[in-house]
Amino acid sequence: MLPLPAAIRLRGEIVLIVASSGITALLIPGGRTAHSRFGLPFIIDEYSTCNVKPNTPLAQLVVQARLVIWDEAPMMHKFYFEALDRSFRDVRKEVDKRNKYIPFGGKVVVFGGDFRQILHVIPKGTRPEIVHATINSSKLWSYCEVLTLTKNMRLLFGASVLDIEAKRKFSEWVLSLGDGRIGEDNEVDNTIALPSDFLIESAGDPLAAIVESMYPNILESMSDICYFQNRAILTTKNFIVEKINDYMLDMVLGGEKVYLSYDSPIHRNLNDDHIDDVHTPEFLNTITAYGLPNHKLRLKVGVPVMLLRNIDTRYGLCNGTRLVITRMGRYVIEGRVISGSNVGDQVFVSRLSISPSNVRIPFKFQRRQFPLNVSFLYVAVSKVTSREGLKILIADEDGEDTNVTSNVVYEEVFCNV
Repeated sequence: MLPLPAAIRLRGEIVLIVASSGITALLIPGGRTAHSRFGLPFIIDEYSTCNVKPNTPLAQLVVQARLVIWDEAPMMHKFYFEALDRSFRDVRKEVDKRNKYIPFGGKVVVFGGDFRQILHVIPKGTRPEIVHATINSSKLWSYCEVLTLTKNMRLLFGASVLDIEAKRKFSEWVLSLGDGRIGEDNEVDNTIALPSDFLIESAGDPLAAIVESMYPNILESMSDICYFQNRAILTTKNFIVEKINDYMLDMVLGGEKVYLSYDSPIHRNLNDDHIDDVHTPEFLNTITAYGLPNHKLRLKVGVPVMLLRNIDTRYGLCNGTRLVITRMGRYVIEGRVISGSNVGDQVFVSRLSISPSNVRIPFKFQRRQFPLNVSFLYVAVSKVTSREGLKILIADEDGEDTNVTSNVVYEEVFCNV
């Protein structure tokens, strides 16, 4: 996708590139998250709009832009794109009133992404609800022209003649996995048996097995910045993330520093004094939520961490940026960037007051803490560049090793793609 904006910018024209996640935005020259660029609300509904007001500098930037590119579109709720559509029509009608009746106000918008990867997450959502929330279920989809890219360039890039065939077969396997064409169909799930060379044998200690497989010789390699860049672990449950991070943190030598947050309820009016008696600091300390740092943050020098908030996008400090801790102070933590376009930069992170946007929490509170989380875990199957680089540990209900698992694919999402 990068040659397209490069060609347009070469002509002196403006291209706005955004992504659904901060991790992807960091990999794109001039990239920003869609939320930070267009002021999208975190809590969205069918009537939402962006924070782009007519006759403001941001509105003028939108008007002057020749092209807008939004990467990782399938992982966002369709309401975000419809909010962008409403705001673009509102801004562009100042140029020509007819733009009010044209999708995105007549602005050319390119959406990128892969429907085989994770779709928008709806807490406790049903399969129909998740499928109905995707961009290709939006009323805007009928105005889109679909262009399909089928060759996995990540796998084939830099491949020699000798291993090009092996990588081609692995690419086809990954594609079939994403399409749900591997395994046995049944009414409950799509059960698949993984090849034996992908599997990790736990020998009764799954944590030790997967850590040793992905992070061999970790103590001798921690000074190498590429060590953490080129490997990570993926899991689907937050409590497993915590277990693995704690296990690996205990392996790392050196002094540990523990940072505790200050949690307090947010008073909506003057009569809310009684809320302090109900939502005590001890209770607030126990709350965990997506995008919210833990109350107790354990860190050591040399440990990889991930930013949980956008701090300064100009310097690549976005939600998802990975750092390695180099110094721990009382009020500031120093780290070296190991992801994105600013690899090697030394940065400083201070505490922030963060209020979770989780609508399932029926009250408002804020947590003052460093916006960091230990990050030994990241990536997915489609990000792996070789068959040898993919290792999987599967345990059955009894904790025994197995090669059988469920491959959750919603085939109906591909119907109009």
